[in-house]
Amino acid sequence: MKKLLISPSKMALAEQESQIYQNILKQATDISLNLMAVKVDNHPDDFLGWCYELLDVVTTRLNFELLEPTQLPTVKKLQTLLKDAISFLQLKTLRVAPWPVICEYLKQNSDRVLLNEHLALCAHIKLLQQTPFQDLTAEDRLAYTGKHTANHDPAVYRFDVEFFASTKGAKAFHQQVDDQPHAVSTALGHIPLTGEVTAEHYQAFVMAYLHLFVGCDDKPTLAPATRLLAMRRPDVFTPITSTKSDALCSALNIAKLNNRDFERYWQDVVLTVARLPWFAMAHAQDDQEQQLADIKALLPCLFFYFDEDANEQSNYYKLLHKPKRSTGNVNTSGRKRSKESAEQIVDRALAQDDIPQHIRDKRDSIVQEVEKGRSVADTISLMRAIFG
Repeated sequence: MKKLLISPSKMALAEQESQIYQNILKQATDISLNLMAVKVDNHPDDFLGWCYELLDVVTTRLNFELLEPTQLPTVKKLQTLLKDAISFLQLKTLRVAPWPVICEYLKQNSDRVLLNEHLALCAHIKLLQQTPFQDLTAEDRLAYTGKHTANHDPAVYRFDVEFFASTKGAKAFHQQVDDQPHAVSTALGHIPLTGEVTAEHYQAFVMAYLHLFVGCDDKPTLAPATRLLAMRRPDVFTPITSTKSDALCSALNIAKLNNRDFERYWQDVVLTVARLPWFAMAHAQDDQEQQLADIKALLPCLFFYFDEDANEQSNYYKLLHKPKRSTGNVNTSGRKRSKESAEQIVDRALAQDDIPQHIRDKRDSIVQEVEKGRSVADTISLMRAIFG
């Protein structure tokens, strides 16, 4: 363990990496006796590999029973520092990595970063672009804006809608979206769906977005706006959140963003990402690479650290594996769907390739059950059990 702890001192670390290492070492000192009891055989010769190894040690190999209660916050802090370091180091590679390296990294780590789920969300949002925002169902508006609810039936929403910058904590933002969907549609309309997006387009969007909050006690913040922009043009806008923007800014070597600095977001994030070597090189060698090229501005989101159990942390996974209720699995929130909403969500579920024709023939019966509040997934599962 001692060899592992001191090995970064022999690496050629840049100033930022050296500071990160010192901060990690400072926390590790407080639990040094516990760490020394862990046997370590893997000694990476690079700082990123070192961070992954030490994170595994303090997450899965420490004897937590020997830790004092006062040491648990130290372990938690150490885990956070290591995850942040991994995010920074992985994001930093975006400064120089060519497009083929970006694609290869995502293919090799597709399970860890839940690549297929992320791409499924993007494909769903692309379909929504054909409908004015104010005409979307409540669930689709939330999918667009990044807030998960229990009504996002996993038979239709086969992804976590909060990927690419969750907005679940932005209550004022969602209140304005609910109250003024036409105004949101107008704001989005300033950003063209194809072709070049100019500073003028962006500024027009910002003015319309800020106008949403006129008369509101809460001030408009940047992060939810970047989610809207990223879903509108995933090949141009990189979404940010208050918890992750610092790592992104550090990796891109730009000053930290204020959550109300709309001007610097365009200048420092959008234009900086657009100048990265791989961004201009983005092209497709196969279908998956085409999907990645179409959402190239979102790709930095996939270079943050993902936990080993990221799949189980997905809201999609949680809904899919939600314990069955003895109430017949009817929606216990008491909210019934309108016939129009039920028809839309059922038709999307039945359009999936794995649905047999004899189940599709039961469409009207499924719609009736979904109107009552039963989930599409449970209804189709019941139909399969009855009719095979």
